[in-house]
Amino acid sequence: MFEALQYLVLTLYLLSILFIFAYSVSQVGLVVAYARKKKNISPLEKPLLLDRLPVVTVQLPVYNERYVIERLIDAVIAFDYPKDKLEIQLLDDSTDDTVDIIARKVAHYQSEGFDINHIRRTDRTGFKAGALAYGLTILRGEFITIFDSDFVPLPAFLKRSIPYFTDSEVGVVQSRWGHLNEDYSLITRMQAFGLDAHFTIEQVGRNEGGHFINFNGTAGVWRATTIQNAGGWSADTLTEDLDLSYRAQQKGWRFVYLEDLVSPAELPVTLPAVKSQQYRWTKGAAECARKNLPAVWRSPVLSLSTKLYASFHLLNSSIFVATLMTALLSVPMLALRLGWGWLTFFQLSLVIMAAFYWTSFRQRGGTFGQFITTFPVFLTLMLGLSLHNAVAVIEGYMGRKTPFIRTPKFNVKLRSDRWQSNTYNARKIPPLTWVEWGLVLYFLGGIVLGIATQNYSALGFHTVLVLGFGFIAYYSVRHSMVRS
Repeated sequence: MFEALQYLVLTLYLLSILFIFAYSVSQVGLVVAYARKKKNISPLEKPLLLDRLPVVTVQLPVYNERYVIERLIDAVIAFDYPKDKLEIQLLDDSTDDTVDIIARKVAHYQSEGFDINHIRRTDRTGFKAGALAYGLTILRGEFITIFDSDFVPLPAFLKRSIPYFTDSEVGVVQSRWGHLNEDYSLITRMQAFGLDAHFTIEQVGRNEGGHFINFNGTAGVWRATTIQNAGGWSADTLTEDLDLSYRAQQKGWRFVYLEDLVSPAELPVTLPAVKSQQYRWTKGAAECARKNLPAVWRSPVLSLSTKLYASFHLLNSSIFVATLMTALLSVPMLALRLGWGWLTFFQLSLVIMAAFYWTSFRQRGGTFGQFITTFPVFLTLMLGLSLHNAVAVIEGYMGRKTPFIRTPKFNVKLRSDRWQSNTYNARKIPPLTWVEWGLVLYFLGGIVLGIATQNYSALGFHTVLVLGFGFIAYYSVRHSMVRS
């Protein structure tokens, strides 16, 4: 019985570590592709004349965004684009005074001659995907650009993105996300650190290698016929953007990623808001893997390398399941006195991921001194989020459906800005937070066990886990109990 338990623990532990290692190795290919990147598309020899610019519809899907909606509308109105070739759809599913704010703003800009419309549905069927699909039936634009309410696009956005559609095979142009409030707190800095790696290495690396990338749900432009050809928006996953991206690219449409075109956005400033966003992203990715990965592997036209990169792309949220499993099993590994030689794969993974994130951090202007203090903190917080995100991923693979939960916006940019009186604040402590506190005690037990048995091989790992889960649990409680 004891021997069987040893084999079970060791097998699960090794499977988790090997998945992390394989995922890390796939990231090496993206770093290499980024290092030898070329320009996405050769510059146009002649700029398009204004009278040849196509009609563009700007879709703004909104649900209860009283703090940021005016900022978004004003930014879109400021686009450097002919007024007669710009249509703006406020796809408003709101249930609070956001409706009245939008109505006043739309009336004001309509009086100035803008084609801007306040569009309301009778119900919120399909959530964001449903709103986008509804707007698609009544638009007049040949191209569609989408912005979530936390974005403040630059005036030149359309002038810099639309010319790439002169290539008839291009279906999407995606810009890089910037950050309006990166320096607000440790939480926002760590989010920016992680997102920058995706928008620098992953998007450019996949695009350069001719592999599938994804429209990021906002700050990009679609050719309207691409959406229709790919089957339209679907609400059967929480990441409708990733789902449609894969369906469109399997139809042969080309995606262009513009690293130098930045669209600034507001980062969530509270732990409950971060968790809400992470839940949707990680669960949605798992749902998209379940839905799209079989078709990718059945495709007779995709190369083996594209299929492999697509697999790691769609399965990337599973890294949280593997990480959590590795963490949980590390204590039984100590108790059962199992060998730690296989930990080398985990250590190699850390080295690879450090190189991956350093490449991104350096590209964004960071120094090595800043990196060696930032990267360990980022890893610690990601370990702390592993339980929350692993639960979301498992739900996605199991097919458990949940509503689309928006990430609350605060209109917070400066450190002096306050969010505590925001009416969208979460005021209830999620039950999973108490499990996170339990894991703090669990890994404290691992530290005690290691010291008692004089086996210090996992001491550093368990210490980081205590700090990570402790930080996440503490701020989940603190930010949920804040008073106005």
